[in-house]
Amino acid sequence: MVTQEQRKRQLAREKFLRQQQRRTASRRKARARNAVIASVLGVIVVGSLALYTTGVLKDDDKANAGSETTPSPSPSAVKDPCEKPAEGAVKTQTWKKEPAVTIDKSAKYSMKLATTCGDIDIALKASAAPHTVNSFSFLAGKGYFDHTKCHRLTTNGIFVLQCGDPTGTGSGGPGYTIPDENLKDSSLKANVYPAGTVAMANTSQPNSGGSQFFLVFEDSQLPPSYTPFGTVSKTGMAVLKKIAAAGENTGAGDGAPNATVVIDKATVTKS
Repeated sequence: MVTQEQRKRQLAREKFLRQQQRRTASRRKARARNAVIASVLGVIVVGSLALYTTGVLKDDDKANAGSETTPSPSPSAVKDPCEKPAEGAVKTQTWKKEPAVTIDKSAKYSMKLATTCGDIDIALKASAAPHTVNSFSFLAGKGYFDHTKCHRLTTNGIFVLQCGDPTGTGSGGPGYTIPDENLKDSSLKANVYPAGTVAMANTSQPNSGGSQFFLVFEDSQLPPSYTPFGTVSKTGMAVLKKIAAAGENTGAGDGAPNATVVIDKATVTKS
């Protein structure tokens, strides 16, 4: 017998996967549309169309919000628990291919996200997910994550904060993709990503990870298709809980965080 709560969680998971698929379809349509317009009108019109596409993606998420959700605090109902972002601009550089793997797979690596809400320290799994950790080391070294917003908070069915997109729309990336890794990690039991897991977001297609990642603040049931590549520290979990407590901006359990979560600086360190 499926309980009402189990049904709610199932619906939320299905919605999450549908949104990933819609984003993939939207990106494909946008790329095709941009290519046609670029050949006729030039680069200026393509830039305008990119802004239009961003708006469509935002509206699509709102229009397809699930009906069975747990409301979260509205923006006006909570005080922003985070500080003002550091001065600086988001970098827009992209690369045509994945960087060569240069990390030492036998060494220990950690990543620090110095955010407006507090520091989130992450122990990285270099030996189990070398391509992923190497990519994050490369991007962090280029300042790719600096001054970027964590653009998505899901508080119903699954419990994740999603970051790593310089555009803040959920459709951005570094220009290359990396392979799926570590999908049989011992921490993933019964298709549950435990609290503290850091994993790659993707387009629901194999080997489609880029720069976007999510941090799990409560155990979340998801198919084992998202590369787990790190674990958040105890103090980092306290920061995530603070962000989650402020809720998201739709009140439906899936939207932009009410908290102003900006990564002022991301650093990957070998120890």
